[in-house]
Amino acid sequence: DYLMKVNILAEALNKIVNAERRGMRQVLLRPASKLLVKFLTLMQKHGYIGEFEIIDDHRSNKIVVELLGRINKCGVISPRFDIKLQNMEKWTTQILPSRQFGHLVLTTTYGVLTHEDARKRHTGGKVVGFFF
Repeated sequence: DYLMKVNILAEALNKIVNAERRGMRQVLLRPASKLLVKFLTLMQKHGYIGEFEIIDDHRSNKIVVELLGRINKCGVISPRFDIKLQNMEKWTTQILPSRQFGHLVLTTTYGVLTHEDARKRHTGGKVVGFFF
């Protein structure tokens, strides 16, 4: 466990998917990052995960996430490609399983948003990941 974590978000999302596949009720993620918290907040807002709690361990913090068994897949997209508003459709088609389903997560000048919110704000951004 002394290895350096390269991509905190990537590892955390992997852990979530794996725990979900094993039917676990909760999962412990560490370390935490601001981006991870924002990503989880979006997943929670859309009903993909339950409560999560950030535990301050005076290091890089841990997050305990309550799983609801609703996630099929979530992951990061790396590198964080720039997505312009007019290319959003192309990206969502490539990554998400269907039009009614799933969310791309972008970091924009308005903060971290799902692609629908970005579209409403009429903005593009850099793609961080997805969940569905």
